[in-house]
Amino acid sequence: MPARAAPTPASGHLSGRALLRGLWVLTKPRVVQLIVFCALIGMLLALPAWPNAQQWVRIAIAAGGIWLLASAAAVFNCVIERQIDARMQRTAARPTAQGTVASGLAITVGLLMAAAGGLLLWLCINPLTACLTLATLLGYSVVYTVWLKRATEQNIVIGGASGAMPPVLGWAAMQGTVGPEAWLMFLIIFIWTPPHFWALALYRVEDYRRAGLPMLPVTHGRAYTTRHVLIYTVALWAISLLPLLQGMSGLGYGLVAFVCGAVFCAYAWRLHQHYSDALAKRTFRWSLWHLTALFAALMLDHYGLLI
Repeated sequence: MPARAAPTPASGHLSGRALLRGLWVLTKPRVVQLIVFCALIGMLLALPAWPNAQQWVRIAIAAGGIWLLASAAAVFNCVIERQIDARMQRTAARPTAQGTVASGLAITVGLLMAAAGGLLLWLCINPLTACLTLATLLGYSVVYTVWLKRATEQNIVIGGASGAMPPVLGWAAMQGTVGPEAWLMFLIIFIWTPPHFWALALYRVEDYRRAGLPMLPVTHGRAYTTRHVLIYTVALWAISLLPLLQGMSGLGYGLVAFVCGAVFCAYAWRLHQHYSDALAKRTFRWSLWHLTALFAALMLDHYGLLI
């Protein structure tokens, strides 16, 4: 177990810039970036043609509201899990785990961001988007973080519903309703989430074991986990082709989905047959590129920018 870092000053002794940097880290900007990207794709696919100036303003406001609420959820997660984070090498440097940002301050900032995001969506977009986004925040911060993550090895599977909501939020922001296309995008992310996180958990298994979290590699071992990564990845490959079969997209998207899915399945197969931490890390990284490519291809195909 790595040596603990030297104690760091409490938030009251930090400079203004260092405190702002610490609060920024708590918002998990890379994770939120992917959330907003998927919501943006949902917005663009909800429109029949390229957005006009007025629609771009609406898109920017909706993206800002979703960003605020997603960032608030990340802050709440860091506060709730600060003791667990301190025991994990991957998260030990988070300001709440180190004590460099006081929990009370982080909660205050998170509440302000949540209130601002909720009001922005309610007043400037529509109540449906505001309610769905707030429900997603509660699902992640309370249902997943407080309960599911500690209760069952299927935490990622069940809790993945919150992480799959961004395209639904984006669609609702532009249409005021939620159509079947939005739920199809939800399904893609929902099935993508388990192999994505289990690949991470495989090479970080000792972190999760120290933290006492019942992640699948901890409770059922490596072989069981890699087999389920493969099962979910094959299912994802099939489901990612549904937009083509349903008529939501064309051959351009279908080609991207087929190739990217084949690569993801190849990674999963190799991981199950010849496991190594390095391969698990590459599989995790590919999963991020895979989801990004799928949603970018959906958008480009929608506007006739793919073959």
